Parts: sequence; C-alpha cells; structure tokens
Amino acid sequence: MTVLAPASPARLFAALDGRPAHALGDHLALHGPQRHRVGLLDELEAAGLAGRGGAAFPTATKARFVASSRSRHRIVVANAMEGEPAAIKDETLLANAPHLVLDGAQAMARALHADRVVVAVARDNVTTWETVLRAVEERRSHDPIEIEVATPPGRYVSGEESALIHWLDGGESTPTFRKGKPSLLQIGRSPVLADNVETLAHVAMIDRHGAAWFRAVGDPDAPGTALFSVWAGRPPVCVEAPTDTTARTLLDAAGMRGAVGGILLGGYGGTWVGPDALDAPLTPRGLAAHGGNRGAGIVYAISESSCGITEAASIARFMASESAGQCGPCAFGLPAIAEDMDRLARGLDHRALDNLARRTASVEMRGACRHPDGVVRMVRTALSVFAHDAARHAQGHPCQWARRRPIAPVPVLSQWGWT
Repeated sequence: MTVLAPASPARLFAALDGRPAHALGDHLALHGPQRHRVGLLDELEAAGLAGRGGAAFPTATKARFVASSRSRHRIVVANAMEGEPAAIKDETLLANAPHLVLDGAQAMARALHADRVVVAVARDNVTTWETVLRAVEERRSHDPIEIEVATPPGRYVSGEESALIHWLDGGESTPTFRKGKPSLLQIGRSPVLADNVETLAHVAMIDRHGAAWFRAVGDPDAPGTALFSVWAGRPPVCVEAPTDTTARTLLDAAGMRGAVGGILLGGYGGTWVGPDALDAPLTPRGLAAHGGNRGAGIVYAISESSCGITEAASIARFMASESAGQCGPCAFGLPAIAEDMDRLARGLDHRALDNLARRTASVEMRGACRHPDGVVRMVRTALSVFAHDAARHAQGHPCQWARRRPIAPVPVLSQWGWT
C-alpha cells in the first residue's frame, strides 16, 4: 500500500528518513515524548477534532460525556476493526505509526482518569494485530496505563462501536440501536470511550502541538488532515490530505487514468456521486449539494468503462450477507434488495426499478441498527447517478460493460461468525 500526502505537510504519516516510525525509538526521535497536556479535552474542542471513523461526532463532546459518569473505572477503546472492504487507512496507520495511536489512547485515558486501554483489531487481520502487540510490548516497561489487544471477529458490522463493546463485554459482535449520540456504552460497570484509531492519532498530535497547529490546514469548520482510502484502480492508496481536499486531487495522487464514471464516497454504506462532484471539497458543506459525505474516508472511483449498476449490485450482495440478522429489514429486506439489484444488473426484470423503490422504502429507518439504511443509501444513489444505465438495464438492454466482473473488493465471508 502506498502512502501519499499531497499538498500538505505529512502529519500522521511523517516518516523518519523516509522510513515508517513503527519502532518506539524511531517514533520518539520523530515526535518526541508525550506532553501530558493539562486540559486536553479543552484543547481538542478548540482544535475542532471530529471522529474519523465515519460519524464525525465531536471528539471532545463524546469524551466529556464519558467523563461525566460517576464510575471510578473507565476504559478507552481504540477501534481498528475497519470492517469496510474498501478501507485501508487504519491498517496503514498502524503499520506506519502504531505508537502515535497508542499515545493518543493513553492521552485520552489520562484525561478521563481511565485505567485501561483496549486496542481492537479484527482477528482476520493478523499482520496488524501482531504489529500492535509488538508496539504494546515495547512500551510495557514504562507505561503506567494498561494496554491490551483484543481480536473480535472481522464482520462488517463488528466494528460499529456498540457491536464492538457488546463483544468486549462477553456478548456477540452485533450492534444495538441507539436513537441518539452520545449514549453511554459500558464493559461491565465501566463506562467506555470508543474512538477510531485515526482519531486517537490526531489526539496525540494535538496533545503535542496544540489546537492552533491542528487548525492551520483544512476546512475551518472541519479542520486538520484526514486519511483517505483511495481506489483509482488496484491496488488502493492511502492518502493523507487536508480535510478540504477534493476527490480529483486524491484520484490524481493515486494515479487515476481515464475519465471517471462515478465515485462511491464513505464506504459501502455511503453515497455514489457523479463526475460533477470531482472538484467539490470533501467537507459537509462542499458535498451537501451532491448529497454525499466523507464518512470513513473512502473514495472509490470507477471509470466510464465500468458498469455502476453491476458494481452496486455486487456491493449490495455483500452487504446483505453481512447482516447480523437481528430484524426483518436486515434478514429479509436486504437479500430481496440484493436480488433485485442483481436482476437489474443482468437485465432480467423490467419491474426491478419499481421493486427497488418499494423495498428500499419499506426497509429505511426500520432496522435494529443503521446497517440497512446504509444499503438503501448506496442503492438509491447508484440508481440516481447511473440512471441512464439503470433504465436501459430495466428494459432488458444492459450496457456494454455489464458483463465485466465487478472490481469493488468483496471479501469472502468471514469464517469467524459473530463470537
């Protein structure tokens, strides 16, 4: 995997003499020791740091909610599950700068008076959790806060924070519906702060350099840099760039060739946008007119010589297979939507578009978690962006690219189940 940082100073991916800083000595030579800043949560609020796992919830607000609990014992969970098949940013970060993530986790633990840190890495991702284990062992002799590495099953929804905490608390790795955020998650009786590992790496940098330094780049309303998993072909590229970068900048950096037919932003539960969004800043305001959001930082582009309907159908099949099956919309609605998409892609059913309109309406906002809503969003925006092709497919005349094998990465179903 290639690491790039166009048009901005490398921050999370700063390298020592061009080498990753995955050893503790290299990390300290590059970044220096932790500062142990007093008033870290105030500094995070001033920095405007928002979560990088997909929801973009204000990091300081989330942490203060946990800090307000009356429990004497709190836990910080560093979420590196990265269940999105198109996502590579977290594993790339941990391969290059694991100690930056651990610094951030410990800084948050100190701010919350937590006595335990857990780093969660999907057990399928052996290379990553072995890297983290080595980093934890390097620090063990002089770190007062206990760090442990957990390896939950690597299913798509297992990284959703309520599913992750449920597993860490001895249950299955299935999500729980939560009407609003923040909501208190617990392991036993201990309140938990769960943050994405990229978020925690930014925490470590803000702890060292302060809010003004962090805000010096990026969008004023969503400052800093962000990591992007960019698919301009194969293999994917991990790019660090300011938050107000554009899809065109990222795709150019990743070596995109030829005209872009469509872009899936935010992951498999994200939003398809057309080529007209190429020069929009990847910020909430910049993407509002295109109905998209940055989500977990995935920018998956297909060329004009690919079939967007076929790609979306392949993703819908995967998402249906990854349902936890806790409710009717997931257990029955998603397989039906996937079947309709498959028949549309192959030009086998002139009723497919009507069926999809009806089924997506019946599934939306009715699930036990947000998984079905993500599938609905991905399908609806695909049918909009690739409307011309969808109409031809429905008439029994698939586009000339429909017979090509989809290029969207779809892993084999995890062997680990939910426990």
